[in-house]
Amino acid sequence: MWLMQRKNRKGQASADALPFVKMHGCGNDYLYFDCFSREIPASRDFCERLCDRHKGIGADGIVLVGPSGRADAEMRMYNRDGSEGMMCGNAIRCVGKLLYDSGMVPREVVAIGTKSGVKTLELLVSDGEVSGAAVDMGAPEWAPARIPAAFSGERAVSVPFSAAGAEWKVTLVSMGNPHCVVFCGDPDAAPLEIIGPAFERHAAFPEGINAEFVQIAGKNEIRMRVWERGSGETLACGTGACAAAAAAVENGFCRKNEEILVHLRGGELSVRVTDQTVKMTGNAVRVFEGVIEGWQNISL
Repeated sequence: MWLMQRKNRKGQASADALPFVKMHGCGNDYLYFDCFSREIPASRDFCERLCDRHKGIGADGIVLVGPSGRADAEMRMYNRDGSEGMMCGNAIRCVGKLLYDSGMVPREVVAIGTKSGVKTLELLVSDGEVSGAAVDMGAPEWAPARIPAAFSGERAVSVPFSAAGAEWKVTLVSMGNPHCVVFCGDPDAAPLEIIGPAFERHAAFPEGINAEFVQIAGKNEIRMRVWERGSGETLACGTGACAAAAAAVENGFCRKNEEILVHLRGGELSVRVTDQTVKMTGNAVRVFEGVIEGWQNISL
């Protein structure tokens, strides 16, 4: 196990104490649970109570890490509201760090299974510990029907869209999760608490959408804020940064085969878009460990 286990007075493992570790990538924070030795069924109540930043531990979601028949480990991630996500680019770097730092996978190239396929990580190791990783995120999906989104044509690039009482030009792309990218002015001026939910729950997106509001900040440099389905605004979104970079290339704002610096509220990510794939590089930070006592009383 890569997490500590609370012991009772006789030195035996306590069944009602659930160990966890809190980690973040670029400020996008999750609670990580070891499912190699026990199953932890996630639920809306479980996620909402633990992720509450005032009455719980506080996080953007939870990640379950366990055995895999196709990779070094399998990861399942759940948003703050208990809905399951397909993939999380920031969380997967932290999973790579957990596996390497614990000695479970003592290699600098790690394969991790997700609901959007197996992703390969190249770990950045310093003094025997992982500080970050480069993740092969796979090729963007542009077809609206496969995102899914109720738009016609083979691609929806800079197309008109009505939401939140305004007209927008949007670019739709999936990076394992569905994204709607809007190129705009200063994203800090955007009333995200109003327009974010309007995009997320729009009838054009039957499974919801993540919305990115992006400003071209310079040569291969962008600034963005993100509203994530199931979590609201987060400090960073790895698949969102990749979607924004891919959309910037598709719209002619940034160049392919070069590093694109993405500024988010939680830090910076580097994204390279090629003809074959999108590669994202960023940090992975362990914040603290703890145990949840009486966790079985939480509705599962």
